[in-house]
Amino acid sequence: MKQYTIDPITRLEGHGKVEIFCTDDGDVENVYFQVPELRGFEKFLEGRPVEEASQIVTKICGVCPGCHHMAAGKATDAVFGVKPTPTAVKLRELFYMAHFVHSHIAHFYALAAPDFVVGPTAPAAERNVLGVIAKVGVETGTEVLKQRRIAQEIQALLGGHQTHVVMNTPGGVRKGLTEEQRKDIELKAKGFVEFARFSLKVFNDVVLANKTYVDIILNGPYSLNLYSMGLVDENNKVNFYDGKVRVTDQDGKEHCKYSPHDYRNWLEERVEPYSYLKYPFLKQIGWKGFVEGKDSGVYHATPLSRLNAADGMATPLAQEQYEFMYKTLGGKPVHATLAMHWARLVELLYSAERALELAQDKEITGTDIQAELPNVPREGVGIVEAQRGTLTHHYLTDEKGIITKANIIVGTTNNNAAISMSLKKAAQGLIKKGVTVDDGILNMVEMAFRAYDPCFSCATHSLPGNMPLEVIFRNSKGDITRQVKRR
Repeated sequence: MKQYTIDPITRLEGHGKVEIFCTDDGDVENVYFQVPELRGFEKFLEGRPVEEASQIVTKICGVCPGCHHMAAGKATDAVFGVKPTPTAVKLRELFYMAHFVHSHIAHFYALAAPDFVVGPTAPAAERNVLGVIAKVGVETGTEVLKQRRIAQEIQALLGGHQTHVVMNTPGGVRKGLTEEQRKDIELKAKGFVEFARFSLKVFNDVVLANKTYVDIILNGPYSLNLYSMGLVDENNKVNFYDGKVRVTDQDGKEHCKYSPHDYRNWLEERVEPYSYLKYPFLKQIGWKGFVEGKDSGVYHATPLSRLNAADGMATPLAQEQYEFMYKTLGGKPVHATLAMHWARLVELLYSAERALELAQDKEITGTDIQAELPNVPREGVGIVEAQRGTLTHHYLTDEKGIITKANIIVGTTNNNAAISMSLKKAAQGLIKKGVTVDDGILNMVEMAFRAYDPCFSCATHSLPGNMPLEVIFRNSKGDITRQVKRR
């Protein structure tokens, strides 16, 4: 049996590897996606005052700190049974839109674009952000860095720090916004909108204008027929900060729509022995294994899933792009894995527009930023949309507000089963008898998981009580000389 190993997988946050097993004829028999790292934040939170949770969880990941801060803040609000003031909510959402702008720009230009702008089979040394800049020009590269820097500046202003955020308190935020600061953010948000529109034009000119790329998106081994999950507002429009979680089936029909505190009625998690990532699935359908279709409880929670699960975008320019995307791809819903990159750019435009709307809202400079707290600590759940999928924080406390148990389901965890299936499907479509498996082919296998923008630093929260360990020693030729295992 022939075996191919992709270790480490590249252009992601965290660590992982892919093992591809082929028959003697060269066809792919099975693919295993493994995440060998461990993060134990659910245990770290136990014994801590719940009001500290929103600051502790920002340390989970340097890419997604704002997501965890917001989900934890909302969970803490629920623990105390308090609703933040309207000004506090708008300040939180404004911070969050800057966080989305920053992350979506990073993924598209640094992680995804090398495969499309430089080429999926280009030499590995060229498939990086420098290769992208060489193709699109130094001016574009400079603008990418500028817009990400501005987004970070807004996060630092509102959040106290762009990474180790200290913004949220139970029922509010720590500080408000001056009129001068509001005007400055308004100007910067206008720049976000223009840059998002430019990024969509780049996608149109480079990807959609290339028939080979379009054929890969629509007809390549990159599609999964799964349920779609996303947070929606009262009009079923995409919302990143607040709303209900909506799940639609493969035909676009609503399977369920639930409030944060009801998530356990609809989701369940399972484990596999070879990975620290859990495998959530739709509880009402059940776990049927790594299979597609309506009878399978496996679902997507990605930018494309959010657009599939919603009835549209809540801002005008993003709505236009939403309609154009679905028209171009043959109608809604879309199950083409690589279309996640396009959906991510539509979301970038929505984030920019929404940031501008909030910056132009005069109420955002109000001074009422902290609601009065009922002194009744209890159980609470907070849900937001992280860039990588629906993010759930669930805390239980004692009568003093000390966390006794925590559960976190992050975007990448939602997508764990789907990522495994996407990798297998891509490998089976690309690796066959007579095909020379080179670096370009293996990179195209990696493209299957890269579309999810996975963050394994966030996702690996399982703590089985001990840490199974396998150390593999290889010589200079790559041959295994010794293996040491601890189970």
